[in-house]
Amino acid sequence: MTAQRQHIHKHIYPLRGFGMALGGLLVSAVLYEQQAGWPEWAFMVLSCLVWPHLAYLHARLAADAHRAETRNLLLDSAIAGAWVPLMHFCLLPCVVLVMVTTFDKLSSGIHRLWLRSLPGLVGSGLVLTLWLQPEPRWESSLLVVVCCLPLLGMHTLAVSVSSYRLIRTVARQNQMLEALRRTDAHTGLFGRDHWLQLAREAFDRFRASAQPACLMMIDIDHFKTINDRFGHTVGDEVIRAVGLILRQSIRPSDWAGRYGGDEFAVVCPGTRLDDALAIAQRMRERIQAIRIREVPELQVSGSIGLALASDRHPGLREWINDADAALYRSKHGGRNQVQALAPG
Repeated sequence: MTAQRQHIHKHIYPLRGFGMALGGLLVSAVLYEQQAGWPEWAFMVLSCLVWPHLAYLHARLAADAHRAETRNLLLDSAIAGAWVPLMHFCLLPCVVLVMVTTFDKLSSGIHRLWLRSLPGLVGSGLVLTLWLQPEPRWESSLLVVVCCLPLLGMHTLAVSVSSYRLIRTVARQNQMLEALRRTDAHTGLFGRDHWLQLAREAFDRFRASAQPACLMMIDIDHFKTINDRFGHTVGDEVIRAVGLILRQSIRPSDWAGRYGGDEFAVVCPGTRLDDALAIAQRMRERIQAIRIREVPELQVSGSIGLALASDRHPGLREWINDADAALYRSKHGGRNQVQALAPG
């Protein structure tokens, strides 16, 4: 079990203590109106003022705090059910107690707890009804109505705050998941899918407004040999180092991504071929300067191919294919160089 599950009683304790104190105010108003005897008043003190502290101690000292607190929540419902006949079915306070108690089970996050609480809630009320056979008194005085308001108001506020926190937590988690989806964890660059989306947007802008755009494909030279000779740990270090160089070499308007394995890709929107060649040469020089502390004899280099977006490209795939063709021209020409495919 997680630590959060095992500390649920610490979260529930102040809510139970405050909520049952307000419930005690409501019950006290009904008992006062009905001129109840000392047993009812004693049960009010025990259930509304003493029980929250006993429940906390029970969960805190239990070997399984989560299971103990679940039993406490079920007993909360049984107590609320017992108050229905004890208050002679006074309609408004009985409905408020039962609904607030049931909503608490729904907001606890424990699977089907509200459903599991119903037998205790109904059973305790039924047993006391058969035993005491109280005479129903449906009406509620102004005093009782006023004493219902704090419980209703504070419960609504507590549920709203809890829901707000949950929504904020879910929103933060969704943002984290989206960031993980968009980013390659190994290099910090964009992942392949997100990079392709950005590249498609740049290509669409070129087709719509003739805004220039250049695409680079970068490949680590002899990467398989690096893995075979020095091991995959060193290979991973090389990939991380290349990713860092790409992040440091591109402009804020450019998008670098890990295309797959030891291959990387960069989109430079609004960039002409000469400017893109300067960026690519800077990348190549920095990749060549990579040194891994554990293996100082390792020499790293990269081959880069460029393609300028052209009207002869019917789609993104053809643009990428031209950059790939330039990359292979660079590799076949001796590696550690930059080649650009002449625009048609």
